[in-house]
Amino acid sequence: MTESRCVLSESFGSSSPSPRSQFPGLLRFSLISFLLLCFTACVFTERVRVGAEALIEKHLYLLKNRRVGIICNQTSVLPGGAHLVDTLIRLGVDVTALLSPEHGIRGTKPAGEKIEDGIDPKTGLPIYSLYGRNRKPTREMLKNVDVLVFDLQDVGARFYTYTSTMALGMEAAAENGKQFIVLDRPNPINGIDIEGPVLDTVLRSFVGMFPIPVRHGMTLGELAEMIRGEWMDGREPLDLVVIPMEGWQRSMWYDETGLPWVSPSPNMTTLATAIVYPGTCFFEATNVSEGRGTEHPFEYIGAPWIDGDSLSMRLNNSGLAGVRFESVQFTPKSESAAATNPKWAGIRCGGVLVHIVNRGNFHPVETGLTMLDVIMKSYPSQFKIQKDLFDRLAGERDVRESLVSGVMVSKLSDIQNGKLQVFKRIRSKYLLY
Repeated sequence: MTESRCVLSESFGSSSPSPRSQFPGLLRFSLISFLLLCFTACVFTERVRVGAEALIEKHLYLLKNRRVGIICNQTSVLPGGAHLVDTLIRLGVDVTALLSPEHGIRGTKPAGEKIEDGIDPKTGLPIYSLYGRNRKPTREMLKNVDVLVFDLQDVGARFYTYTSTMALGMEAAAENGKQFIVLDRPNPINGIDIEGPVLDTVLRSFVGMFPIPVRHGMTLGELAEMIRGEWMDGREPLDLVVIPMEGWQRSMWYDETGLPWVSPSPNMTTLATAIVYPGTCFFEATNVSEGRGTEHPFEYIGAPWIDGDSLSMRLNNSGLAGVRFESVQFTPKSESAAATNPKWAGIRCGGVLVHIVNRGNFHPVETGLTMLDVIMKSYPSQFKIQKDLFDRLAGERDVRESLVSGVMVSKLSDIQNGKLQVFKRIRSKYLLY
């Protein structure tokens, strides 16, 4: 199926008389230098404008006289803090339904906990769960909807479930003849770096539906275009509109956008968490704590039988770039939102803090797999792995099998490189920035 890409954006330009004929010599040089300095300052202090802002300011006509369903959560806010839903209702948009991803509309539910349908107490709108009995919008959910708007903040890792929620929403929109609008937001760990195994679709699941690597370097708007262009063939055509950001550059990390950090989920509390997550999330498929129930989820890695001093020394001697490992002790605690039943709850664990010292040359997937390799070899009788879950997270069975057989992580990366190059060529067709 071939579809035209509908991406709404605006270009701005200006021209002014050259000062060359008016200011000779040093004066002209000084003026040009001053103007360049001012321009540079503006470039690096200008806040990124997210797709939700562009929708409200320039493209609200898309929602005029239409019934609107919104896939949203606590990250669906404008930079001033106003929620997208409240803002659209205030502007007279006929919002008729809210659809909730994993963690709920307010982002307070723990990972994996099923979300129930309900009524939003503030607006009185029905809330339909996309992380309970259904993960794909049903015809009943969409019966009072003409257009489905998607506005969630992603974290840049394949196994974060908001990509799957978007993909299933796109499928439902196509099948039911609804337009699907994606309001784009930044990839918080930049849009350049790509790393990790490319998913073998034999292992397709809600933590990975498409052949993309763990760290894909794309925004959700770009992924939406890629999903439609590459993997929706043979289905009903989708009327997809992506409203891009303004001012975002691929090299940007989230703290360079000027936007406030709103935790996309209870354990994604900081940008530092998001940076290590593509690697340390693998520990979810082991009996080693990934730090849930602590103040440093995904940054604390440990277990009661791990000696943090010994492990930190071995990891610091492993040659990993951009990271230092600090010996820590921690006790995971059960919490209502972040971790209802974390591994080793109430038990003292030894382990390490993954401390990023140079995010520019830090490779989270390589780091996570190296940590697994060192712990597996250091504690062979205590370390356990859940094969099926690990394979789904990794995206390839070869990763686990290679680790178990003692293949070096660097060699494993070399094996994966060919598939990454294929992905990059396909990806290049769908980049918006």
